[in-house]
Amino acid sequence: MSMTNIDVDDTILAEAMRLMGTTTKKDTINNALSDYVSRLKRLEALEKLSRRAAAGEFEPTMRVHEARKLAQREAAE
Repeated sequence: MSMTNIDVDDTILAEAMRLMGTTTKKDTINNALSDYVSRLKRLEALEKLSRRAAAGEFEPTMRVHEARKLAQREAAE
């Protein structure tokens, strides 16, 4: 871990601490950075899945899933 001196808006930091329930500036900033990175990674994954879906990559799997659901419904009747 590195030590870095930065200027932080005290009002925003206090609000972040309140919302996160953290008690130290260090924990608040580390949690905020971790959350930010996690969110961007999830967005990247969603974009990748969206591109694959648009290319029709999941169509065969969806057809199999729908056929299984239909067979289960018919068996239950």
